[in-house]
Amino acid sequence: MKLHLLGVNGPFPESHGATSGYLLEAGSSLFQLDFGCGILSSLTALTAPESVSAVLMSHWHYDHAADLPVLMYRLEALHSVLPVFGPADPSSPVFNLVSSSPCFSFTEVEAGTSFEFGGVQIGVTGARHPVPAVGYRISCQGKNLGYTGDTNTLPSLVSDFSHCDLLLADGLFPSSLWSEEKPHLSAALAARLASDTHAGALVITHLNPFIPRSSLLEEARAFFPAARLAEAGTVIAI
Repeated sequence: MKLHLLGVNGPFPESHGATSGYLLEAGSSLFQLDFGCGILSSLTALTAPESVSAVLMSHWHYDHAADLPVLMYRLEALHSVLPVFGPADPSSPVFNLVSSSPCFSFTEVEAGTSFEFGGVQIGVTGARHPVPAVGYRISCQGKNLGYTGDTNTLPSLVSDFSHCDLLLADGLFPSSLWSEEKPHLSAALAARLASDTHAGALVITHLNPFIPRSSLLEEARAFFPAARLAEAGTVIAI
């Protein structure tokens, strides 16, 4: 598998950046994980967006879903239909658009379930966020990618992501700004999760442009020395 980091910011992009979105090559399939602000342009630079096998949505906040309504215009022009998987959230305007538009074929998913798509096994993992949210564990040819989506601490995370070859984890906060009531993990907690799950590698994402990256990396490496921060444009072999 190969993971393309298209957008790594949240909840808003840095200059010339994009919010959450990652393209995964898995066997003969292409999966787009989340579709935030700026992702459509970045994805189009790599492949025709309508050629993606499926979109896997962690949740429907705009920094993860904002470019889906714009993608709809392209799909309409091409008379294309794109499969989309994600949690149900009727409070979200983007969810309501995607789940009702003929340009998208929407399938609801829930934590604790799994399905196969294009010969790839996809497990839906739990997440703790202010809106309905999930993560994903994607397995192909003996390799495993874990994507936490947006989450704070949750007991099931350790079993959900055990022994992933790559853990792509939400780690927005430095420890000084994190609390149990926040909607995201800290970088240190993301690193502890990678250590507890015996991950092969850790990439911390959902990076707030206002928070210095150096402090996040220092805190993370105290628990997982090989931790790295996501950089848009990077391609990671799994």
